[in-house]
Amino acid sequence: MKTALDCMQRGELVSDKTVLTIVAERSQCLRCGGGFLLDGFPRTVAQAKALDTLLAAQKVTLGAVLSYELPLKHIIARLSGRRTCPKCKAVFHIDTRPPARPNKCDHCGSPLYQREDDRPESIRVRMDAYHRSTAPLTEFYRAKCLLISVIAEGTPEEIFRRSVEALDRIGKPALG
Repeated sequence: MKTALDCMQRGELVSDKTVLTIVAERSQCLRCGGGFLLDGFPRTVAQAKALDTLLAAQKVTLGAVLSYELPLKHIIARLSGRRTCPKCKAVFHIDTRPPARPNKCDHCGSPLYQREDDRPESIRVRMDAYHRSTAPLTEFYRAKCLLISVIAEGTPEEIFRRSVEALDRIGKPALG
């Protein structure tokens, strides 16, 4: 986990080997009766193929793969506006969820900070690497008829609603 956190703080993507180790350690969760959600994984075709192998060993199949679509300028605005409390880990956003007192945590009063991986330059590096590695992944899941694109603009509630509706349309219940 430390290796993964170090990569993310530098604005880099975590290696396939590290990510696959983390997922394999939690493979029991893949057989949960209510289904499972992997957020941000897989990110490469190699990871997807390794996931297929892991799922086959667990006798589990993927029902769908959601791809959240958002223009880069919106991604940068969303991520670069986050502020985090170093003490209690509360997260705020300077535009959409500002703290009551500027730059102070509402819960414990500690000064808020911007994580290194939330700086615009780190976001651009991450997104460039993400797009290079995920373009083939998108095609991989599209060829398997598993890919569902969801517009990621709006509030978390609106995006969640669109996700549930997309899964319902293909007959994959999003909840239990």
